[in-house]
Amino acid sequence: MEHRNEARDDDPIGQPAAGPLKEAAYDRRWARDLFDSVRCAAVLLGLLFLIDRGAGSLTHGRAALWLTLAVLLFVVLCPARVSAGEGWLASRRLLRTRRVRTDLLVSVRRLDGVAQRLVLRDVFGHRVEIDPEVLVGNPDLWHRLSEDAHTSLSRGTLTCGATVLRRVAERIDRENATPVFTVSGLR
Repeated sequence: MEHRNEARDDDPIGQPAAGPLKEAAYDRRWARDLFDSVRCAAVLLGLLFLIDRGAGSLTHGRAALWLTLAVLLFVVLCPARVSAGEGWLASRRLLRTRRVRTDLLVSVRRLDGVAQRLVLRDVFGHRVEIDPEVLVGNPDLWHRLSEDAHTSLSRGTLTCGATVLRRVAERIDRENATPVFTVSGLR
């Protein structure tokens, strides 16, 4: 799937974000997380088959049930593939891709709970939810989002979320600085 880095035709401003066109940034840990999801589902399936066969109660119906459970576990654990370019951020799941214009953001909210999420909304009403850990583990994705959020702020479209973005930036700075201080002996 190819992403365009230029402004879309329905852009009311009609200009891409300032500066030269840059390559898209992708979640570098996505493949590993996907493999972990497949591995967890396969281990569950193997254990269920092993226990059921050991008990002598494995039938075609039960095998189909165990396979269904393993597939459901994979669907729940399957990570979204996050990518960003100049003026956009996309989150692709198994069946759907959601995309927002990051240079025309209206709000950025943080949802707390079992799994923390950042919810980004643009002026067109598009919405994307991403895991903040994706930004922490991928400084290039964070850099793209941060640059475009500043563009939204300067255009006056970002009315809610500057504090959330600042807290994410502080967390990223803190987590990226810790290994540097440890290696240099300053910590």
